[in-house]
Amino acid sequence: MKVRNQVKGAVLERLSLRGIERIFGLSRRTVSRWLAQWITQVPAIESKLLPAVAEDVLELDELWSFVGSKAQERWLWLALCRRPRQVVAYWLGDRSENSASHLWCRLPTDYRGCASFSERWAAYAFVFDRRRHQSVDKQSGQTAHVERWFNTLRQRLARFTRKTLAFSKRDDLHDGLLRLFIDDYNLSCIS
Repeated sequence: MKVRNQVKGAVLERLSLRGIERIFGLSRRTVSRWLAQWITQVPAIESKLLPAVAEDVLELDELWSFVGSKAQERWLWLALCRRPRQVVAYWLGDRSENSASHLWCRLPTDYRGCASFSERWAAYAFVFDRRRHQSVDKQSGQTAHVERWFNTLRQRLARFTRKTLAFSKRDDLHDGLLRLFIDDYNLSCIS
């Protein structure tokens, strides 16, 4: 059990499956099997969220990644609650209004009434409540926490780094590792 926990920690600290194989003396099949088990056991984001309060503010942003090749873009749309710094919803898709709608649909109901900020990407204006949402410039600082979260993600999961040799070969692993990371991150915010 100790080795499994160490391997899980290594996965969440940017080590590649080949690197884990060399360090721990395990086969990639074993590590891949464990990874698949961990991914299936990740609970829904809502299960570990702190309840929303009236003053909560959401920061919204999107991050580019890819699966297989750089021609197969995946955009991570994210909603981060400023107070506890927890990720409250995400969506992996393209950079369209449709993906912004999916992000909105994934927001837990009690967070939908929160004020929100995003950078000036038009898709948000079509989906989020205009009375509670503001599009701002990056220099305003209103999206600083979500930008910092993306930096943490890039440092801890190489597949989300802009220039990398590490990438996901399958959509299910790309999404699964992201869910595993978000679960670990959100848990650390309430511990």
